[in-house]
Amino acid sequence: METRRRSIVKAVVWNILGLATMTLVGLIATGSVKAGGMMALVNTAIGFTIYLIYERAWAKITWGRSHV
Repeated sequence: METRRRSIVKAVVWNILGLATMTLVGLIATGSVKAGGMMALVNTAIGFTIYLIYERAWAKITWGRSHV
């Protein structure tokens, strides 16, 4: 099972990548850095929360794990 700290670090790194990507997509879609950045921040906040819940839930599931 992975630690909470590891889950959080993974989520933060993943969301930094997502934030950068969504800012670029928002900029392309709207032509505005401000609007693109706002879209990216909202998406990142929601995605971060859902990702942490998802990772912690899967950490408790033993199905498909090798016990070697």
